[in-house]
Amino acid sequence: MTNKIKKSYVTVELSGRIDSENSAQIEKEIFAQIGDSGSSSVILDAEHLEYISSAGLRVILRVKKIFSDIRIINVRAEVYELLEMTGFTEMMCVEKAYRVVSVEGCEVIGEGFNGKVYRIDRDNVVKTYKNADALAEIQHEREVARLALILGVPTAISYDVVRVGDSYGSVFELLNARSFSNILSKEPERMDFCVTEYVKMLKKIHSITVPEGKLPSIKEKILKAVERMKERLPDSLGDKLLQMTNAIPESNHMVHGDFHTKNIVVADNEVLLIDMDTLSTGHPIFEFLFMYNAYIGYAEYDSEIVLRFQGYDIDVARKFWHKTLEAYFDTKDENKIREIEETIRCLSYAYLIDWGDRHYDKVGEAENATISLWQSRLTELLMRVDSLEFDIDCGEKSDSDELDIEASVDNLQKVTGFVNSHLEKVSCPAKSLMQIDLAVEEIFVNIANYAYGGKTGEVKIQVELQDKHGLKVTFIDKGIPYNPLEKEDPDITLSAQEREIGGLGILMTKKCMDDIKYEYKGCNILTINKGW
Repeated sequence: MTNKIKKSYVTVELSGRIDSENSAQIEKEIFAQIGDSGSSSVILDAEHLEYISSAGLRVILRVKKIFSDIRIINVRAEVYELLEMTGFTEMMCVEKAYRVVSVEGCEVIGEGFNGKVYRIDRDNVVKTYKNADALAEIQHEREVARLALILGVPTAISYDVVRVGDSYGSVFELLNARSFSNILSKEPERMDFCVTEYVKMLKKIHSITVPEGKLPSIKEKILKAVERMKERLPDSLGDKLLQMTNAIPESNHMVHGDFHTKNIVVADNEVLLIDMDTLSTGHPIFEFLFMYNAYIGYAEYDSEIVLRFQGYDIDVARKFWHKTLEAYFDTKDENKIREIEETIRCLSYAYLIDWGDRHYDKVGEAENATISLWQSRLTELLMRVDSLEFDIDCGEKSDSDELDIEASVDNLQKVTGFVNSHLEKVSCPAKSLMQIDLAVEEIFVNIANYAYGGKTGEVKIQVELQDKHGLKVTFIDKGIPYNPLEKEDPDITLSAQEREIGGLGILMTKKCMDDIKYEYKGCNILTINKGW
């Protein structure tokens, strides 16, 4: 039995067996160690405790009577079961032991600022954290990942927390996952595919309005960085940069904060975003500053950095970055691309200089040269850049209340983007937003697949906000007359073998919406209503 004192509490490690023969002696040792520490809070570390009898439980009870702030951690499954059946888990905090996972020799499929993602077998990956005390980070990331999923971002949710070396990890099921970095390094001919999917995901994120207070503002983080480094700039350029940063409009739209090709994976033919701990809100320029740094900024002095981090060389990184700007801003105009890039680089270099000041433990020749390069380039840019504001058009917003579009499943994202652009104007709760998206998808896909009997046709979608606390969406098509509300709901109590395939989409729509109506007036008219 050993003793460790940390902060305001003492940790006592239990091991082996605690039974009738040794419980009295172990009780003396526990109280002696606690008494020597002078602490009023106790942690009993049961990682090596193999067995405990009622005599041992009585020892813990006596400790609890004197020290009310007591936790038992790293409890094995069989010991936890005893504590649970005897009510100890209700009396005090009892934490199960974490499964131990080794990542030695495992492929790195993703990497972010705070950790790496390893493939541990065909179906599962684990994200490890650089911080040894990462449980709070893991809990935060799980919460924001759930929020992102509810708001429509395709991502994976951790199903287990494990020990990895001296820290912790989150386990995800990602079947045959490959990062875009892996694809670009081994199949450079697929760059256009990666750019298309990358920008599609990026626009999806930036089109999402986050309910107030759910995520932190990324602007605050960048303002602090600019404030810390501005004295490195000559004359009044530091103040100029700070003023321009302050002038960037506030936004409650989602920003990932670490959006590079190692954090985009293809798993079982589905493109997913991972590493969600940097999720925040703000203007997309803040997203682009981190993207520039991931592909070019960090590697401007030493081009080998991007190869070591991303797995492909600087030429591929530059090409991918340029193609991304062209696709996102929907332009081939080099002057416009250069203007946007210079705006982004102002903030990119500011953040890099601050990052270098905070992370270079030992400043040598290379580190000094790197920071000097960033400083000189930022200084040059600030002599001609007078604003950091530029228009963002994600291609998914519309000021119109009506959308005419081809009834094709390929247009689903445009349809949901159109509806969501109206929801951005009001404070729609996350749950209602998810339910509306689900209903819109089910109805539109049903029209696309069946209304025109395999031929092409149009659908008109009308959106009406109702006093900022509700939404009405109407779908109008000239396809085959069909009232989906007349179809009998599937019996969800039947077994998988007995149940007929189909019908779940309209059932979920009816359950999620407050009201759904159908009428035929020379065309199919289906209207859904949702209040919050």
